[in-house]
Amino acid sequence: MELLFVTLGGAILGIAAHFLFPLRKLRGVVLVPAIGAGVAAVVWVALTWLGWAWDGGWIWVASLGASAVASALSAWLVGPGREKADAARFEHLSRHGLGKA
Repeated sequence: MELLFVTLGGAILGIAAHFLFPLRKLRGVVLVPAIGAGVAAVVWVALTWLGWAWDGGWIWVASLGASAVASALSAWLVGPGREKADAARFEHLSRHGLGKA
């Protein structure tokens, strides 16, 4: 049950990161929340395998902290990367036309 809650918390942190960082129109609505949820779940499971107690506070801090960092980094990096890739693709299509892409 706790895995479900920490995954939901990671998704919520991902939603927050999606709306806090600019260029949100260039990345999918689900991408950053999915990264946040996935990181939270993976870190939680890894820490439980390492013997951390599921009812301890530090496992929550570590899992949600890693999720927040991963969400923020992905939101910060994906937008500008996509903007550059879109500009390069537009330039290529402008020079060579649609039929030769």
